[in-house]
Amino acid sequence: MLVRKAARVVVAVLGLLLPLVAVGAPSASADPQALARTLYYDVSQAQEFAADWDTAAANWNKSVTNVKLARRASGTPTNIRILADDGWPRAYVSSLGNGTVYMGRQAVQQGYYRPRISTHEIGHILGLPDRRTGLCTDLMSGSSAPVSCRNDLPNSAERAEVDRRFAGLLAASDVRAAGYAGSEECFVY
Repeated sequence: MLVRKAARVVVAVLGLLLPLVAVGAPSASADPQALARTLYYDVSQAQEFAADWDTAAANWNKSVTNVKLARRASGTPTNIRILADDGWPRAYVSSLGNGTVYMGRQAVQQGYYRPRISTHEIGHILGLPDRRTGLCTDLMSGSSAPVSCRNDLPNSAERAEVDRRFAGLLAASDVRAAGYAGSEECFVY
């Protein structure tokens, strides 16, 4: 008798909780972009290169699903500061999805493709290291690829790595990207 009463109470409680679980859980058909983490970039100090950073954001946005880049609007936080100077392009990563990037005019004057540079530097902020393969197909090969290289899109391995880094708890807790040491890492194009 006591067991039957307990079973009825458990069934009743589950019956009350089931609709709440069903409403709160995302469906398999949920829009993946709605679940993506948004990073805001600030081009107010990018000088003549602002459009190149917008191109970089568009390149990443069409390549990955777990993170999206958006130009910072008034009242929104800044994850990525973008600057221009006469040095070499570089990225200072403070944590996954956060840091400062420079469009250095030195590489531009040597003929490197500006959208490739900007997309590459954002790749560092998204957790990718330099991979000096010399291949134009590898975005993260940076300046080891020929000056004539015009590929400004990440390859499938680079896309998968960024999506993995921003999946689940890793993105939610904004932990440091695996492989980074110290409080800030600098990558030079």
